[in-house]
Amino acid sequence: MTSMASRTYTLGLCSTYHDPAIAILDPDGAILFAEALERPLQYKRAINCEADNPFVLSKLLNTYCSDAEAFVIAYNWDQKRPFYEHLSKWLGWLSPEGIRTYRGRQLTACLETWELNYMQACQHHANRRTGINLGRILRTQFEQAHISYRHYRHHTTHAALGVYGSGFETAACAVIDSYGEMGSMAFFGFEAGKLRLLFESKGPGSLGFFYMKLTELCGFDWMGGEEWKVMGLAPYGKPDPRILGLLRSMFSVEDLKLRMNRKTFFTHLKALEPYRRFVGDPAESVADLAHTGQLFFMEILNQLLTNLHAHFPSTQLVLSGGCALNSVANGQIKGQTPFKNIYIPSAPADDGTALGAALIAYEEHHPGRHRTVMNPYTGSKLSLESAERFAQNSQCPVSYHEGSELNEVLADLLSKGFICGFVQGRAEFGPRALGHRSILADPRSCSVKDRINETVKFRERFRPYAPSILHEYGPEYFVDYQDSPYMDKTFKFWPEAISKVPGVAHVDGTGRVQSVTLDRNPEFHGLLTAFHELTGCPILLNTSFNVMGKPMVHSIEDAFGVFMGSGLDALVVGSYLFKKPEHTP
Repeated sequence: MTSMASRTYTLGLCSTYHDPAIAILDPDGAILFAEALERPLQYKRAINCEADNPFVLSKLLNTYCSDAEAFVIAYNWDQKRPFYEHLSKWLGWLSPEGIRTYRGRQLTACLETWELNYMQACQHHANRRTGINLGRILRTQFEQAHISYRHYRHHTTHAALGVYGSGFETAACAVIDSYGEMGSMAFFGFEAGKLRLLFESKGPGSLGFFYMKLTELCGFDWMGGEEWKVMGLAPYGKPDPRILGLLRSMFSVEDLKLRMNRKTFFTHLKALEPYRRFVGDPAESVADLAHTGQLFFMEILNQLLTNLHAHFPSTQLVLSGGCALNSVANGQIKGQTPFKNIYIPSAPADDGTALGAALIAYEEHHPGRHRTVMNPYTGSKLSLESAERFAQNSQCPVSYHEGSELNEVLADLLSKGFICGFVQGRAEFGPRALGHRSILADPRSCSVKDRINETVKFRERFRPYAPSILHEYGPEYFVDYQDSPYMDKTFKFWPEAISKVPGVAHVDGTGRVQSVTLDRNPEFHGLLTAFHELTGCPILLNTSFNVMGKPMVHSIEDAFGVFMGSGLDALVVGSYLFKKPEHTP
Protein backbone atom coordinates (compact mmCIF):
# COMPACT_ATOMS: atom_id res chain seq x y z
CA MET A 1 0.00 0.00 0.00
CA THR A 2 1.40 3.41 -0.99
CA SER A 3 1.89 5.84 1.89
CA MET A 4 -0.69 8.59 1.69
CA ALA A 5 1.97 11.03 2.89
CA SER A 6 3.68 10.69 -0.49
CA ARG A 7 2.88 12.89 -3.45
CA THR A 8 0.28 10.49 -4.85
CA TYR A 9 -1.69 11.54 -7.90
CA THR A 10 -4.77 9.72 -9.15
CA LEU A 11 -5.05 9.25 -12.91
CA GLY A 12 -8.43 8.22 -14.34
CA LEU A 13 -8.64 6.76 -17.84
CA CYS A 14 -11.77 6.18 -19.88
CA SER A 15 -10.77 3.23 -22.05
CA THR A 16 -14.11 2.98 -23.85
CA TYR A 17 -13.63 2.67 -27.60
CA HIS A 18 -15.53 5.93 -28.08
CA ASP A 19 -15.14 9.19 -26.17
CA PRO A 20 -11.87 8.27 -24.39
CA ALA A 21 -10.84 10.74 -21.70
CA ILE A 22 -8.24 11.56 -19.05
CA ALA A 23 -8.73 12.88 -15.51
CA ILE A 24 -6.10 13.82 -12.90
CA LEU A 25 -6.61 14.39 -9.15
CA ASP A 26 -3.96 15.95 -6.93
CA PRO A 27 -2.85 14.34 -3.62
CA ASP A 28 -5.70 16.12 -1.83
CA GLY A 29 -8.33 14.89 -4.29
CA ALA A 30 -8.80 18.18 -6.12
CA ILE A 31 -9.52 17.92 -9.85
CA LEU A 32 -6.48 19.15 -11.74
CA PHE A 33 -7.67 18.15 -15.20
CA ALA A 34 -10.48 16.30 -16.98
CA GLU A 35 -11.08 16.30 -20.71
CA ALA A 36 -12.13 14.07 -23.59
CA LEU A 37 -9.43 13.14 -26.12
CA GLU A 38 -11.56 14.31 -29.04
CA ARG A 39 -10.56 17.88 -28.18
CA PRO A 40 -6.76 17.71 -28.61
CA LEU A 41 -7.07 15.15 -31.41
CA GLN A 42 -9.82 17.17 -33.15
CA TYR A 43 -11.47 13.90 -34.12
CA LYS A 44 -15.16 13.66 -33.25
CA ARG A 45 -15.69 11.08 -30.50
CA ALA A 46 -12.11 9.79 -31.06
CA ILE A 47 -13.44 6.38 -32.12
CA ASN A 48 -10.88 3.59 -31.43
CA CYS A 49 -8.27 5.96 -30.03
CA GLU A 50 -6.53 5.04 -26.79
CA ALA A 51 -7.04 7.30 -23.77
CA ASP A 52 -3.32 7.35 -22.93
CA ASN A 53 -2.25 9.08 -26.14
CA PRO A 54 1.55 9.28 -25.81
CA PHE A 55 1.85 12.95 -26.70
CA VAL A 56 -1.22 14.27 -24.89
CA LEU A 57 -0.71 12.28 -21.68
CA SER A 58 3.03 12.90 -21.47
CA LYS A 59 2.47 16.64 -21.60
CA LEU A 60 -0.33 16.51 -19.03
CA LEU A 61 1.69 14.50 -16.51
CA ASN A 62 4.64 16.86 -16.85
CA THR A 63 2.33 19.85 -16.41
CA TYR A 64 0.29 18.64 -13.45
CA CYS A 65 2.29 15.85 -11.79
CA SER A 66 5.98 16.72 -12.18
CA ASP A 67 6.65 16.09 -8.46
CA ALA A 68 4.79 12.78 -8.31
CA GLU A 69 6.14 10.07 -6.02
CA ALA A 70 3.27 7.69 -6.73
CA PHE A 71 0.34 7.19 -9.09
CA VAL A 72 -2.93 5.38 -8.66
CA ILE A 73 -4.18 4.47 -12.15
CA ALA A 74 -7.98 4.01 -12.28
CA TYR A 75 -9.80 2.44 -15.23
CA ASN A 76 -13.49 2.67 -16.09
CA TRP A 77 -14.01 -1.01 -16.96
CA ASP A 78 -13.78 -4.17 -14.89
CA GLN A 79 -10.57 -6.07 -15.62
CA LYS A 80 -12.47 -9.38 -15.47
CA ARG A 81 -14.26 -9.61 -18.78
CA PRO A 82 -17.66 -11.32 -19.13
CA PHE A 83 -17.94 -14.88 -20.44
CA TYR A 84 -19.80 -13.87 -23.59
CA GLU A 85 -16.86 -11.70 -24.67
CA HIS A 86 -14.41 -14.60 -24.35
CA LEU A 87 -16.85 -16.87 -26.20
CA SER A 88 -17.35 -14.36 -29.01
CA LYS A 89 -13.59 -14.02 -29.38
CA TRP A 90 -13.09 -17.80 -29.41
CA LEU A 91 -15.78 -18.18 -32.09
CA GLY A 92 -14.06 -15.56 -34.25
CA TRP A 93 -16.93 -13.08 -34.11
CA LEU A 94 -14.70 -10.23 -32.93
CA SER A 95 -12.29 -10.48 -35.85
CA PRO A 96 -12.60 -8.33 -38.99
CA GLU A 97 -13.73 -11.35 -41.02
CA GLY A 98 -16.09 -12.46 -38.27
CA ILE A 99 -17.79 -9.08 -38.21
CA ARG A 100 -18.02 -8.97 -41.99
CA THR A 101 -19.47 -12.47 -42.43
CA TYR A 102 -21.48 -13.08 -39.24
CA ARG A 103 -24.54 -15.18 -39.98
CA GLY A 104 -25.32 -16.55 -36.53
CA ARG A 105 -28.27 -16.19 -34.20
CA GLN A 106 -29.84 -12.75 -33.97
CA LEU A 107 -29.89 -11.52 -30.39
CA THR A 108 -33.07 -9.88 -29.17
CA ALA A 109 -31.80 -6.34 -29.55
CA CYS A 110 -32.56 -3.24 -31.56
CA LEU A 111 -29.23 -3.50 -33.38
CA GLU A 112 -27.98 -6.31 -35.61
CA THR A 113 -25.81 -8.86 -33.81
CA TRP A 114 -22.86 -8.10 -36.08
CA GLU A 115 -23.13 -4.47 -34.95
CA LEU A 116 -23.01 -5.62 -31.33
CA ASN A 117 -20.00 -7.79 -32.20
CA TYR A 118 -18.30 -4.77 -33.75
CA MET A 119 -18.80 -2.69 -30.60
CA GLN A 120 -17.74 -5.62 -28.43
CA ALA A 121 -14.58 -6.07 -30.52
CA CYS A 122 -13.74 -2.39 -30.31
CA GLN A 123 -14.22 -2.45 -26.54
CA HIS A 124 -12.20 -5.65 -26.16
CA HIS A 125 -9.23 -4.15 -27.97
CA ALA A 126 -9.60 -0.75 -26.28
CA ASN A 127 -9.31 -2.39 -22.85
CA ARG A 128 -6.24 -4.37 -23.90
CA ARG A 129 -4.57 -1.42 -25.62
CA THR A 130 -5.10 1.36 -23.09
CA GLY A 131 -2.16 1.58 -20.71
CA ILE A 132 0.60 0.54 -23.09
CA ASN A 133 1.58 4.13 -23.84
CA LEU A 134 1.19 4.96 -20.17
CA GLY A 135 3.70 2.24 -19.30
CA ARG A 136 6.29 3.85 -21.54
CA ILE A 137 5.60 7.33 -20.18
CA LEU A 138 5.90 6.20 -16.57
CA ARG A 139 9.14 4.36 -17.26
CA THR A 140 10.78 7.28 -19.03
CA GLN A 141 9.42 10.20 -16.98
CA PHE A 142 8.54 8.76 -13.55
CA GLU A 143 10.82 5.77 -13.20
CA GLN A 144 11.03 5.99 -9.38
CA ALA A 145 7.30 6.51 -8.79
CA HIS A 146 5.26 3.79 -7.12
CA ILE A 147 2.41 2.66 -9.40
CA SER A 148 -0.81 0.88 -8.47
CA TYR A 149 -3.75 0.00 -10.70
CA ARG A 150 -7.49 -0.10 -10.08
CA HIS A 151 -10.28 -1.37 -12.33
CA TYR A 152 -13.93 -0.54 -11.63
CA ARG A 153 -17.29 -1.59 -12.96
CA HIS A 154 -18.28 0.68 -15.82
CA HIS A 155 -21.65 1.76 -14.46
CA THR A 156 -20.16 2.36 -11.01
CA THR A 157 -17.79 4.93 -12.52
CA HIS A 158 -20.76 6.67 -14.17
CA ALA A 159 -22.56 6.72 -10.83
CA ALA A 160 -19.54 7.97 -8.87
CA LEU A 161 -19.09 11.00 -11.07
CA GLY A 162 -22.73 11.90 -10.49
CA VAL A 163 -23.11 11.33 -6.77
CA TYR A 164 -19.77 12.81 -5.72
CA GLY A 165 -20.43 15.93 -7.75
CA SER A 166 -24.08 16.40 -6.85
CA GLY A 167 -23.69 17.89 -3.40
CA PHE A 168 -26.41 15.47 -2.22
CA GLU A 169 -25.93 13.63 1.05
CA THR A 170 -28.56 11.08 0.03
CA ALA A 171 -29.86 10.27 -3.44
CA ALA A 172 -31.13 7.55 -5.74
CA CYS A 173 -28.87 7.10 -8.75
CA ALA A 174 -29.77 5.75 -12.20
CA VAL A 175 -27.17 4.91 -14.83
CA ILE A 176 -28.72 4.29 -18.25
CA ASP A 177 -26.64 3.93 -21.40
CA SER A 178 -26.09 1.48 -24.27
CA TYR A 179 -24.18 -1.20 -22.35
CA GLY A 180 -21.69 -1.99 -19.58
CA GLU A 181 -19.98 -5.26 -18.71
CA MET A 182 -23.24 -7.23 -18.52
CA GLY A 183 -26.10 -4.91 -19.43
CA SER A 184 -27.22 -1.38 -20.05
CA MET A 185 -28.52 -0.09 -16.70
CA ALA A 186 -27.58 0.05 -13.05
CA PHE A 187 -29.45 1.58 -10.12
CA PHE A 188 -27.88 2.65 -6.84
CA GLY A 189 -28.67 4.18 -3.49
CA PHE A 190 -26.24 6.79 -2.19
CA GLU A 191 -25.99 7.66 1.50
CA ALA A 192 -23.26 8.32 4.06
CA GLY A 193 -20.80 8.80 1.21
CA LYS A 194 -21.29 5.26 -0.11
CA LEU A 195 -22.84 3.80 -3.24
CA ARG A 196 -25.01 0.70 -2.82
CA LEU A 197 -25.97 -1.27 -5.92
CA LEU A 198 -29.70 -1.96 -6.04
CA PHE A 199 -29.95 -3.64 -9.43
CA GLU A 200 -27.86 -4.10 -12.56
CA SER A 201 -29.40 -5.30 -15.81
CA LYS A 202 -28.10 -8.17 -17.92
CA GLY A 203 -28.43 -8.90 -21.60
CA PRO A 204 -28.81 -6.80 -24.76
CA GLY A 205 -32.02 -5.03 -23.75
CA SER A 206 -31.04 -1.37 -23.81
CA LEU A 207 -32.74 2.00 -23.89
CA GLY A 208 -29.51 3.34 -25.39
CA PHE A 209 -29.65 0.78 -28.21
CA PHE A 210 -33.27 1.75 -28.81
CA TYR A 211 -32.32 5.40 -29.30
CA MET A 212 -29.43 4.39 -31.55
CA LYS A 213 -31.89 2.42 -33.71
CA LEU A 214 -34.27 5.38 -33.72
CA THR A 215 -31.39 7.58 -34.89
CA GLU A 216 -30.64 5.13 -37.69
CA LEU A 217 -34.29 4.91 -38.78
CA CYS A 218 -34.42 8.71 -38.93
CA GLY A 219 -31.49 8.66 -41.38
CA PHE A 220 -28.79 9.85 -38.99
CA ASP A 221 -25.51 8.27 -37.88
CA TRP A 222 -25.39 7.04 -34.28
CA MET A 223 -21.71 6.18 -34.64
CA GLY A 224 -21.15 9.90 -35.21
CA GLY A 225 -23.23 10.77 -32.16
CA GLU A 226 -26.15 12.19 -34.15
CA GLU A 227 -28.80 11.34 -31.58
CA TRP A 228 -28.87 15.13 -31.04
CA LYS A 229 -30.50 15.47 -34.44
CA VAL A 230 -33.39 13.21 -33.44
CA MET A 231 -34.03 15.39 -30.39
CA GLY A 232 -33.94 18.51 -32.56
CA LEU A 233 -36.25 17.02 -35.19
CA ALA A 234 -38.81 15.52 -32.79
CA PRO A 235 -40.69 18.79 -32.03
CA TYR A 236 -41.53 19.14 -35.75
CA GLY A 237 -43.63 15.98 -35.59
CA LYS A 238 -46.62 14.60 -33.73
CA PRO A 239 -47.39 11.27 -32.06
CA ASP A 240 -48.10 8.42 -34.46
CA PRO A 241 -50.31 5.84 -32.68
CA ARG A 242 -49.21 3.05 -35.04
CA ILE A 243 -45.52 3.56 -34.24
CA LEU A 244 -46.22 3.97 -30.55
CA GLY A 245 -48.25 0.74 -30.55
CA LEU A 246 -45.37 -1.16 -32.18
CA LEU A 247 -42.87 0.17 -29.64
CA ARG A 248 -45.08 -0.62 -26.67
CA SER A 249 -45.53 -4.16 -27.91
CA MET A 250 -41.75 -4.57 -28.24
CA PHE A 251 -40.68 -3.19 -24.85
CA SER A 252 -42.08 -3.16 -21.34
CA VAL A 253 -40.84 -2.28 -17.87
CA GLU A 254 -40.88 -4.80 -15.06
CA ASP A 255 -39.63 -3.24 -11.84
CA LEU A 256 -36.10 -2.07 -12.78
CA LYS A 257 -35.85 -4.32 -15.83
CA LEU A 258 -36.41 -3.43 -19.47
CA ARG A 259 -38.16 -6.40 -21.04
CA MET A 260 -38.35 -7.26 -24.73
CA ASN A 261 -41.19 -9.41 -26.04
CA ARG A 262 -39.17 -12.13 -27.76
CA LYS A 263 -42.16 -13.65 -29.52
CA THR A 264 -43.07 -10.53 -31.45
CA PHE A 265 -39.95 -8.35 -31.14
CA PHE A 266 -38.52 -8.95 -34.59
CA THR A 267 -41.90 -8.86 -36.30
CA HIS A 268 -42.57 -5.42 -34.86
CA LEU A 269 -38.99 -4.23 -35.45
CA LYS A 270 -39.43 -5.15 -39.12
CA ALA A 271 -42.78 -3.33 -39.14
CA LEU A 272 -40.90 -0.11 -38.33
CA GLU A 273 -38.87 -0.32 -41.55
CA PRO A 274 -41.50 1.38 -43.77
CA TYR A 275 -41.13 4.48 -41.58
CA ARG A 276 -37.38 4.65 -42.29
CA ARG A 277 -35.90 7.73 -43.97
CA PHE A 278 -33.81 7.05 -47.06
CA VAL A 279 -31.06 9.04 -48.74
CA GLY A 280 -32.54 12.06 -50.45
CA ASP A 281 -35.63 12.22 -48.26
CA PRO A 282 -35.99 15.45 -46.27
CA ALA A 283 -35.45 15.09 -42.53
CA GLU A 284 -38.94 16.43 -41.90
CA SER A 285 -40.37 13.31 -43.56
CA VAL A 286 -39.58 11.33 -40.39
CA ALA A 287 -40.52 14.02 -37.88
CA ASP A 288 -43.44 11.93 -36.59
CA LEU A 289 -41.10 8.95 -36.11
CA ALA A 290 -38.63 11.10 -34.17
CA HIS A 291 -41.41 12.62 -32.08
CA THR A 292 -43.01 9.27 -31.25
CA GLY A 293 -39.67 7.63 -30.49
CA GLN A 294 -38.74 10.46 -28.13
CA LEU A 295 -42.16 10.21 -26.47
CA PHE A 296 -41.69 6.47 -25.95
CA PHE A 297 -38.16 6.96 -24.60
CA MET A 298 -39.54 9.33 -21.94
CA GLU A 299 -42.39 6.95 -21.13
CA ILE A 300 -39.94 4.09 -20.40
CA LEU A 301 -37.54 6.37 -18.52
CA ASN A 302 -40.31 7.67 -16.27
CA GLN A 303 -41.49 4.15 -15.45
CA LEU A 304 -37.98 3.04 -14.52
CA LEU A 305 -37.34 6.09 -12.37
CA THR A 306 -40.69 5.80 -10.60
CA ASN A 307 -39.86 2.19 -9.78
CA LEU A 308 -36.40 3.23 -8.60
CA HIS A 309 -38.02 5.64 -6.16
CA ALA A 310 -39.97 2.72 -4.66
CA HIS A 311 -36.66 0.97 -3.94
CA PHE A 312 -34.89 4.09 -2.63
CA PRO A 313 -37.48 6.74 -1.71
CA SER A 314 -35.38 9.87 -1.84
CA THR A 315 -36.61 13.10 -3.43
CA GLN A 316 -33.16 13.49 -4.97
CA LEU A 317 -32.03 11.79 -8.16
CA VAL A 318 -28.63 11.54 -9.82
CA LEU A 319 -28.90 10.55 -13.48
CA SER A 320 -25.88 9.48 -15.51
CA GLY A 321 -24.91 7.42 -18.54
CA GLY A 322 -25.25 8.38 -22.19
CA CYS A 323 -29.06 8.51 -22.02
CA ALA A 324 -28.73 11.36 -19.50
CA LEU A 325 -27.76 13.60 -22.42
CA ASN A 326 -31.41 13.62 -23.50
CA SER A 327 -32.23 17.08 -22.15
CA VAL A 328 -35.87 16.91 -23.29
CA ALA A 329 -36.44 13.84 -21.15
CA ASN A 330 -34.48 15.33 -18.24
CA GLY A 331 -36.62 18.46 -18.15
CA GLN A 332 -39.83 16.51 -17.54
CA ILE A 333 -38.58 14.11 -14.85
CA LYS A 334 -39.57 16.39 -11.97
CA GLY A 335 -43.17 16.61 -13.18
CA GLN A 336 -43.56 12.94 -14.13
CA THR A 337 -41.78 11.06 -11.32
CA PRO A 338 -41.56 11.37 -7.52
CA PHE A 339 -38.10 12.98 -7.75
CA LYS A 340 -37.93 16.72 -7.13
CA ASN A 341 -34.20 17.51 -7.28
CA ILE A 342 -32.37 16.12 -10.30
CA TYR A 343 -28.61 16.32 -10.81
CA ILE A 344 -26.91 15.38 -14.07
CA PRO A 345 -23.13 15.81 -14.35
CA SER A 346 -21.62 17.93 -17.11
CA ALA A 347 -20.13 14.78 -18.70
CA PRO A 348 -22.70 12.01 -18.10
CA ALA A 349 -21.52 9.92 -21.08
CA ASP A 350 -18.40 7.76 -21.17
CA ASP A 351 -15.87 10.59 -21.12
CA GLY A 352 -17.09 11.37 -17.61
CA THR A 353 -16.17 7.89 -16.38
CA ALA A 354 -12.47 8.81 -16.42
CA LEU A 355 -13.19 11.26 -13.61
CA GLY A 356 -15.64 8.85 -11.98
CA ALA A 357 -12.97 6.13 -11.81
CA ALA A 358 -10.45 8.58 -10.34
CA LEU A 359 -12.94 9.71 -7.69
CA ILE A 360 -13.67 6.12 -6.63
CA ALA A 361 -9.96 5.37 -6.33
CA TYR A 362 -9.38 8.46 -4.22
CA GLU A 363 -12.39 7.69 -2.03
CA GLU A 364 -11.04 4.20 -1.33
CA HIS A 365 -7.92 5.71 0.26
CA HIS A 366 -9.69 8.70 1.84
CA PRO A 367 -13.13 7.54 3.04
CA GLY A 368 -15.61 10.35 3.55
CA ARG A 369 -13.60 12.96 1.66
CA HIS A 370 -15.63 12.80 -1.54
CA ARG A 371 -16.14 16.06 -3.37
CA THR A 372 -19.49 17.79 -3.01
CA VAL A 373 -19.36 20.41 -5.77
CA MET A 374 -18.00 19.96 -9.28
CA ASN A 375 -16.54 22.62 -11.53
CA PRO A 376 -17.00 21.70 -15.21
CA TYR A 377 -14.15 23.95 -16.36
CA THR A 378 -11.39 21.36 -15.99
CA GLY A 379 -10.10 21.09 -19.56
CA SER A 380 -7.24 22.65 -21.48
CA LYS A 381 -6.25 26.28 -21.60
CA LEU A 382 -5.47 28.14 -24.81
CA SER A 383 -1.97 29.52 -25.17
CA LEU A 384 -1.78 33.26 -24.55
CA GLU A 385 1.45 33.32 -26.56
CA SER A 386 -0.47 31.96 -29.54
CA ALA A 387 -3.15 34.61 -29.05
CA GLU A 388 -0.49 37.32 -29.05
CA ARG A 389 1.06 35.87 -32.19
CA PHE A 390 -2.29 35.92 -33.99
CA ALA A 391 -2.87 39.48 -32.78
CA GLN A 392 0.39 40.50 -34.44
CA ASN A 393 0.12 38.48 -37.64
CA SER A 394 -3.53 37.72 -38.47
CA GLN A 395 -4.12 41.06 -40.25
CA CYS A 396 -7.51 41.18 -38.56
CA PRO A 397 -8.53 44.30 -36.65
CA VAL A 398 -7.76 43.52 -33.01
CA SER A 399 -8.23 45.33 -29.71
CA TYR A 400 -7.43 44.47 -26.10
CA HIS A 401 -9.96 44.83 -23.29
CA GLU A 402 -9.97 43.59 -19.71
CA GLY A 403 -12.72 42.76 -17.24
CA SER A 404 -15.88 44.84 -17.37
CA GLU A 405 -14.63 46.79 -20.37
CA LEU A 406 -14.53 43.61 -22.47
CA ASN A 407 -18.04 42.70 -21.33
CA GLU A 408 -19.41 46.11 -22.27
CA VAL A 409 -17.72 46.16 -25.69
CA LEU A 410 -18.83 42.61 -26.53
CA ALA A 411 -22.38 43.15 -25.24
CA ASP A 412 -22.64 46.16 -27.56
CA LEU A 413 -21.44 44.13 -30.57
CA LEU A 414 -23.86 41.30 -29.80
CA SER A 415 -26.74 43.77 -29.48
CA LYS A 416 -25.86 45.06 -32.96
CA GLY A 417 -26.17 41.61 -34.52
CA PHE A 418 -22.58 40.33 -34.33
CA ILE A 419 -22.10 36.56 -34.01
CA CYS A 420 -19.05 36.02 -31.84
CA GLY A 421 -16.76 33.16 -30.92
CA PHE A 422 -16.02 33.37 -27.20
CA VAL A 423 -13.05 31.62 -25.56
CA GLN A 424 -12.26 32.09 -21.88
CA GLY A 425 -10.24 30.11 -19.36
CA ARG A 426 -10.31 26.34 -19.29
CA ALA A 427 -12.49 24.21 -21.55
CA GLU A 428 -15.70 22.59 -20.36
CA PHE A 429 -15.68 18.88 -19.44
CA GLY A 430 -18.52 17.32 -21.39
CA PRO A 431 -20.21 17.88 -24.75
CA ARG A 432 -21.81 21.28 -24.14
CA ALA A 433 -20.44 24.77 -24.42
CA LEU A 434 -20.97 26.53 -21.09
CA GLY A 435 -19.51 29.94 -21.86
CA HIS A 436 -15.83 29.01 -22.24
CA ARG A 437 -15.82 27.56 -25.79
CA SER A 438 -18.99 29.14 -27.13
CA ILE A 439 -20.48 30.91 -30.10
CA LEU A 440 -22.74 33.70 -28.86
CA ALA A 441 -25.46 35.83 -30.45
CA ASP A 442 -28.41 38.07 -29.62
CA PRO A 443 -31.49 35.86 -29.05
CA ARG A 444 -33.91 38.72 -29.80
CA SER A 445 -33.37 38.25 -33.54
CA CYS A 446 -35.85 36.03 -35.41
CA SER A 447 -33.34 35.26 -38.16
CA VAL A 448 -30.26 34.54 -36.07
CA LYS A 449 -30.91 30.75 -35.93
CA ASP A 450 -31.02 30.41 -39.70
CA ARG A 451 -27.99 32.64 -40.10
CA ILE A 452 -25.88 30.56 -37.71
CA ASN A 453 -27.07 27.25 -39.17
CA GLU A 454 -26.37 28.36 -42.73
CA THR A 455 -23.16 30.41 -42.42
CA VAL A 456 -21.44 29.42 -39.18
CA LYS A 457 -22.29 25.87 -38.11
CA PHE A 458 -23.23 24.61 -41.61
CA ARG A 459 -25.92 22.32 -40.25
CA GLU A 460 -29.59 21.45 -40.70
CA ARG A 461 -32.13 24.21 -40.29
CA PHE A 462 -34.22 22.27 -37.74
CA ARG A 463 -31.40 22.28 -35.17
CA PRO A 464 -32.13 24.56 -32.17
CA TYR A 465 -29.85 26.77 -30.07
CA ALA A 466 -29.59 27.02 -26.32
CA PRO A 467 -30.59 29.97 -24.12
CA SER A 468 -27.99 30.82 -21.47
CA ILE A 469 -29.85 32.79 -18.81
CA LEU A 470 -29.03 34.61 -15.61
CA HIS A 471 -30.33 32.10 -13.10
CA GLU A 472 -32.49 34.52 -11.13
CA TYR A 473 -34.53 35.32 -14.26
CA GLY A 474 -35.29 31.66 -15.07
CA PRO A 475 -38.82 31.58 -13.61
CA GLU A 476 -39.70 34.73 -15.57
CA TYR A 477 -38.99 32.99 -18.89
CA PHE A 478 -39.65 29.27 -18.32
CA VAL A 479 -42.55 27.19 -17.02
CA ASP A 480 -41.58 25.04 -14.01
CA TYR A 481 -38.03 26.33 -14.22
CA GLN A 482 -35.26 24.35 -12.48
CA ASP A 483 -31.56 25.01 -12.12
CA SER A 484 -29.85 23.60 -15.22
CA PRO A 485 -26.15 24.42 -14.87
CA TYR A 486 -24.87 22.22 -17.70
CA MET A 487 -27.60 22.66 -20.35
CA ASP A 488 -28.93 19.37 -19.06
CA LYS A 489 -32.67 20.16 -19.09
CA THR A 490 -35.14 21.50 -21.65
CA PHE A 491 -38.09 23.65 -20.49
CA LYS A 492 -41.14 25.31 -22.01
CA PHE A 493 -40.98 29.07 -22.46
CA TRP A 494 -43.87 31.08 -21.13
CA PRO A 495 -45.87 32.04 -24.25
CA GLU A 496 -45.30 35.75 -23.70
CA ALA A 497 -41.52 35.20 -23.40
CA ILE A 498 -41.08 33.59 -26.81
CA SER A 499 -41.55 36.87 -28.66
CA LYS A 500 -38.77 38.41 -26.57
CA VAL A 501 -36.17 35.77 -27.53
CA PRO A 502 -37.32 34.00 -30.71
CA GLY A 503 -33.73 33.10 -31.60
CA VAL A 504 -33.56 30.49 -28.83
CA ALA A 505 -37.17 29.24 -28.80
CA HIS A 506 -37.50 25.92 -30.63
CA VAL A 507 -40.49 25.20 -32.85
CA ASP A 508 -42.38 23.70 -29.89
CA GLY A 509 -41.66 26.70 -27.65
CA THR A 510 -38.88 25.02 -25.65
CA GLY A 511 -35.26 25.79 -24.89
CA ARG A 512 -32.36 23.70 -23.59
CA VAL A 513 -31.32 25.93 -20.73
CA GLN A 514 -27.99 26.85 -19.18
CA SER A 515 -28.48 28.53 -15.80
CA VAL A 516 -25.62 30.99 -15.24
CA THR A 517 -24.55 32.16 -11.78
CA LEU A 518 -21.71 34.33 -10.54
CA ASP A 519 -20.12 31.61 -8.44
CA ARG A 520 -20.18 28.97 -11.20
CA ASN A 521 -18.92 31.14 -14.06
CA PRO A 522 -17.94 34.72 -13.16
CA GLU A 523 -16.66 35.58 -16.67
CA PHE A 524 -19.77 34.49 -18.53
CA HIS A 525 -22.01 35.89 -15.81
CA GLY A 526 -20.30 39.26 -16.25
CA LEU A 527 -20.99 39.25 -19.99
CA LEU A 528 -24.63 38.22 -19.53
CA THR A 529 -25.07 40.92 -16.91
CA ALA A 530 -23.60 43.56 -19.26
CA PHE A 531 -25.90 42.39 -22.07
CA HIS A 532 -28.91 42.49 -19.73
CA GLU A 533 -28.06 46.01 -18.54
CA LEU A 534 -27.72 47.19 -22.14
CA THR A 535 -30.76 45.47 -23.67
CA GLY A 536 -33.02 44.39 -20.82
CA CYS A 537 -32.63 40.78 -21.97
CA PRO A 538 -30.99 38.32 -19.50
CA ILE A 539 -30.39 35.66 -22.17
CA LEU A 540 -27.74 35.00 -24.81
CA LEU A 541 -27.89 32.45 -27.60
CA ASN A 542 -25.12 29.94 -26.84
CA THR A 543 -23.85 27.10 -28.99
CA SER A 544 -20.63 25.13 -29.09
CA PHE A 545 -17.63 26.71 -30.81
CA ASN A 546 -17.27 24.28 -33.71
CA VAL A 547 -18.69 23.48 -37.11
CA MET A 548 -20.90 20.45 -37.69
CA GLY A 549 -19.01 17.18 -37.45
CA LYS A 550 -16.01 18.60 -35.58
CA PRO A 551 -15.26 18.77 -31.85
CA MET A 552 -15.18 22.09 -30.06
CA VAL A 553 -12.08 24.16 -30.74
CA HIS A 554 -9.02 23.18 -28.73
CA SER A 555 -6.24 25.50 -29.86
CA ILE A 556 -5.91 29.08 -31.07
CA GLU A 557 -5.38 27.62 -34.53
CA ASP A 558 -8.69 25.73 -34.27
CA ALA A 559 -10.49 28.89 -33.13
CA PHE A 560 -9.08 30.96 -35.99
CA GLY A 561 -9.86 28.22 -38.49
CA VAL A 562 -13.55 28.40 -37.56
CA PHE A 563 -13.48 32.21 -37.28
CA MET A 564 -11.95 32.82 -40.69
CA GLY A 565 -13.72 29.93 -42.43
CA SER A 566 -17.25 30.74 -41.30
CA GLY A 567 -19.70 33.59 -40.94
CA LEU A 568 -18.50 34.60 -37.48
CA ASP A 569 -18.14 38.36 -37.15
CA ALA A 570 -15.85 38.50 -34.15
CA LEU A 571 -13.68 36.32 -31.94
CA VAL A 572 -12.80 36.86 -28.29
CA VAL A 573 -9.83 34.97 -26.86
CA GLY A 574 -9.11 36.02 -23.30
CA SER A 575 -8.84 39.80 -23.49
CA TYR A 576 -8.25 39.95 -27.26
CA LEU A 577 -11.13 40.94 -29.53
CA PHE A 578 -10.65 40.12 -33.22
CA LYS A 579 -13.03 41.32 -35.93
CA LYS A 580 -13.35 40.48 -39.58
CA PRO A 581 -11.76 43.18 -41.79
CA GLU A 582 -15.15 44.10 -43.25
CA HIS A 583 -16.26 45.24 -39.79
CA THR A 584 -13.51 47.84 -39.49
CA PRO A 585 -15.04 51.35 -39.10
